[in-house]
Amino acid sequence: MTQTGDGYGKKRILVVDDAAIILSRIWDALRNDYEVTMVNSGIRALKYLEQENTDLILLDIRMPLKDGIQTLREIRAMKDRKDIPVIMLTGVEDSHSVLESAKLGICDYILKPFHEDDLRNRIQRALDPDGRG
Repeated sequence: MTQTGDGYGKKRILVVDDAAIILSRIWDALRNDYEVTMVNSGIRALKYLEQENTDLILLDIRMPLKDGIQTLREIRAMKDRKDIPVIMLTGVEDSHSVLESAKLGICDYILKPFHEDDLRNRIQRALDPDGRG
């Protein structure tokens, strides 16, 4: 966790989406409560995770070059990153992709366009599944 000026640590969220508008909306929704890092590809997400840790990943399913499923498979194969909670983002209801993601251990998925309150609530549940925090 990262220390902030108020002495409390903020949870770190890695957002992976190739759409700048989605990254912007997520940044606006989360920046006050979390330390948010945004990348626009699965390849960049994997490079980031080689150097840095994160408390949660928001991962788009449909991206060029390396889609969210491929990226998630590689994250799950990383020694110290395999247990990071992942919420998949998808622009279409694609039951095959959601099922494939579930097999790889996602904690939730969100359909785009999303409501910011729903996004924050799902992140909170993923970060605190027992409701203690």
